[in-house]
Amino acid sequence: MAVRKRTFILAGTSSGCGKTTVTLGLLSLLKQRGLRVQPCKVGPDYLDTGWHRAVTGTCSLNLDRFMLPVFTLNALFAERMQHADIAVIEGVMGLFDGYGTDPDYCSTAGMAKQLNCPVILLVDGKAVSTSIAATVMGFQRFDPALPLAGVIVNRVNSESHYQLLKSAIERYCNVPVLGYVPRVEGVSLPERHLGLVTARESVVNSQPWTDFANVLENTLDIDQLLALSVCDALPSGAWPELPSADCGKGLTLALADDEAFNFYYADNIALLERAGVRIVRFSPLHDSQLPECQMIWFGGGYPELYAQKLSANHAMRAQILAAHQQGVAIYGECGGLMYLGSSLQDSHGVTYPMVDAIPGHSAMGKKLTRFGYCESRALVPTLLADAGETLRGHEFHYSDFTPETPAVMASSKTRDGAVLQTWSGGWQVGNTFASYLHIHFAQRPTLLNRWICAARRAR
Repeated sequence: MAVRKRTFILAGTSSGCGKTTVTLGLLSLLKQRGLRVQPCKVGPDYLDTGWHRAVTGTCSLNLDRFMLPVFTLNALFAERMQHADIAVIEGVMGLFDGYGTDPDYCSTAGMAKQLNCPVILLVDGKAVSTSIAATVMGFQRFDPALPLAGVIVNRVNSESHYQLLKSAIERYCNVPVLGYVPRVEGVSLPERHLGLVTARESVVNSQPWTDFANVLENTLDIDQLLALSVCDALPSGAWPELPSADCGKGLTLALADDEAFNFYYADNIALLERAGVRIVRFSPLHDSQLPECQMIWFGGGYPELYAQKLSANHAMRAQILAAHQQGVAIYGECGGLMYLGSSLQDSHGVTYPMVDAIPGHSAMGKKLTRFGYCESRALVPTLLADAGETLRGHEFHYSDFTPETPAVMASSKTRDGAVLQTWSGGWQVGNTFASYLHIHFAQRPTLLNRWICAARRAR
């Protein structure tokens, strides 16, 4: 008999309600129970997914409806579930918050409907009693078609307080309350200007999460949660036409991977490997030798925090510049753009020389320069998109880049059909392309083909 899969989405009433902490506790708990757990995150987040992986040892899956077609995303999810017993999906912001005012587009609610999985709503129990039922009822009645299967109450002070909240919710909302989460010392997550501090930078001590899981085992009805999470069928989907398995055979990609550069979607790396590309990781911070390669990828991260050390690694900067001059196919995303530029000014106003592959200067600001989903149309042929093609992605940065070369992308941000902002961005010099845009490669099959072909031409 086939083993039945389980899946649920942990949704919140808003950002900051404790979704990530509770998700990590549940991931740890279910893993302790011997289940093969697949962590997921709705939206384009890198930081939460990094913590998911640190706790479970399994790469978390980004479920991003803006960047990926429905059938492609479904195929990704179904493929991951082949090797898992249960998917724990952390929602984004509040349950109905997405892109614009459509409660189903790029929202936790929309993803629950797409994947046909139950929603567990996390509500704040601090300084409230019967009024908590009004909160749950509002979410419940806003969209009756949404499978709201249960409620967990966060920040509960005592068992008697919990029983009051549980009685109110179940009396007026007719939805089961699966338990509560008390305050537990030692499980708060460190934050900085872009959100959480990355798990990569932190010494992730598993013991506090094990202890937290033990607490949740006593305060949550995990058996009921598992019963509610059984899914009869995974969503149907289909991969787009991808590069053949030998398309990238013989090519090596050097992947920047250290404290400064570590924002990567695991599926992007997997897609390159599917195409036959060999991935070799290296550190622009610590290594003195660039691996022999035909492709280089600098992802996002926090180069501004390590600008002095990146700049001081003269040998690495010189080798990357030489690789650029020799036509190696180089791609930089956000932090990668800052490193590939001529210089970087940190938040203290100190300027450091960088690689200088793309003439221009980065400077840190005190507020978000740009945030959210956007589209970028290629004005000329680039490493990832032909002229006229559009890349869908996400920007989130405090820095600004002042270029000394023309932009090759025309970007725009729209909401509810209205264009809110337009700007130029993305720069290509030779075989090197970089922008602030974070993208998912599976959005268009030809995207990787272009990069791989550029690498072959350079050889």
